[in-house]
Amino acid sequence: MTLEQLRIFVAVAEREHVTRAAADLNLTQSATSAAVSALEARYATKLFDRVGRRIALTDAGRTFLAEAKAVLARAASAELVLADLAGLKVGSLRLAASQTVGNYWLPGIIHAFRSAYPGLAVDMTMGNTETVAAMVRKGEANIGFVEGEVDAHALGVMPVADDDMALVVAPSHPWATAKNGNALDLRSSPWVMREHGSGTRSILEAMLAAHGHGLSDVSISLVLPTNESVRVAVESGAGATVMSRLVVSNALKAGRLVAVDYPVPRRKFFMLRHSQHHETAAEREFVRLVSES
Repeated sequence: MTLEQLRIFVAVAEREHVTRAAADLNLTQSATSAAVSALEARYATKLFDRVGRRIALTDAGRTFLAEAKAVLARAASAELVLADLAGLKVGSLRLAASQTVGNYWLPGIIHAFRSAYPGLAVDMTMGNTETVAAMVRKGEANIGFVEGEVDAHALGVMPVADDDMALVVAPSHPWATAKNGNALDLRSSPWVMREHGSGTRSILEAMLAAHGHGLSDVSISLVLPTNESVRVAVESGAGATVMSRLVVSNALKAGRLVAVDYPVPRRKFFMLRHSQHHETAAEREFVRLVSES
């Protein structure tokens, strides 16, 4: 069993598609299939069920996936230690970020880092707050950035920036012309929101709770997995939402959305690091750039 075989297996398992995994890994489909088949033959264990053009993990495959990802994470950590000895000339940095931070706040910092250290590769994975925290805990990311509160078990959590939030609606929404936002009944409009585990959704839940309401008290028209899909749905008249002003600023300027004069609590962006993992020179330098941003 080789690390390359494990890397290929994980890619196929996560995508449940050999062709897509091969393309993402820059390998041929035959080489990708052969690597998986070699694992199955070597250990006489079926890792995937093949149904037509689709594949799905078997029970054994699901169990092996967790172990394979753990091995790859440890190998990556070992590689980082060696890269650290090279003095920021070679190596990589694995980041994980929730959507608002990853799409609107981090790119400029990543650009500055890569400009200063062109020999260091930066890989960023996007997910919601819960997903990012889990990746840092498992060693799948060196540093995480989120916009929601997290369970700090095994994690160092540091606030790094403030984020202004806004309650927004389409111009045709009844709230768009409200003179006194404080007088609004939050139950009088349908809502569009992110999925469970999203920091943006947590802000909306906290805002409702401050007025004695829960999600069961309001009409939820749509639950969507990205900031962009939520924004477009609200622009189309699907209801109200609470979002970062970083996400909706262009839509507000263009008149596609209206910010309701309603007190929405601000939130912070947080940086997450594993408290027991080795901190490389690349990580220290990236953290320095974050602190100066």
